[in-house]
Amino acid sequence: MSDDEMNIDEVTNGGGSVRKRGRGFQSSGGAGNEAGVGSEQTYDQVESAPTRDPDTRAARSVEGWIVLVTNVHEEATEEDVTEKFADYGEIKNLHLNLDRRTGYVKGYALVEYETMAEAQAAIDGASGTTLLEQTLSCDYAFVRPPPSGPKKGRGREGRGRSASPRRRD
Repeated sequence: MSDDEMNIDEVTNGGGSVRKRGRGFQSSGGAGNEAGVGSEQTYDQVESAPTRDPDTRAARSVEGWIVLVTNVHEEATEEDVTEKFADYGEIKNLHLNLDRRTGYVKGYALVEYETMAEAQAAIDGASGTTLLEQTLSCDYAFVRPPPSGPKKGRGREGRGRSASPRRRD
């Protein structure tokens, strides 16, 4: 091997520019700019419940009805959320996801109830209330979209014919 091949680490770790790959290091302009340095980051947001179509219906998960709680304070604990939502019914499961980098709560929680009545009571009762000085917003985690497309039994354009056109000779 030549000396140039042997000293690869010295060249890349030396004074030259280092290209970093992966999440968080996308360049927003030139080759040396990192997204987190000197620029503002934008984050995705979950849409709030009032923008939902009134024809959409709640959908049951495999084991129960799941309520998505947003705007949860980053220092909230499972006990805080359980205490807040236990008044509306028996909680089957509670997920309070943490950010791996910071160790704080990501800002949302998933609360699972056995019946739809308990989940609806939690949504109605806890939405707009505060937990650690932040106003909570609650909605169903899974919803079915409103039905779309042609009505069954009518055929194409409501005339009772099949969908394939007739052949003319």
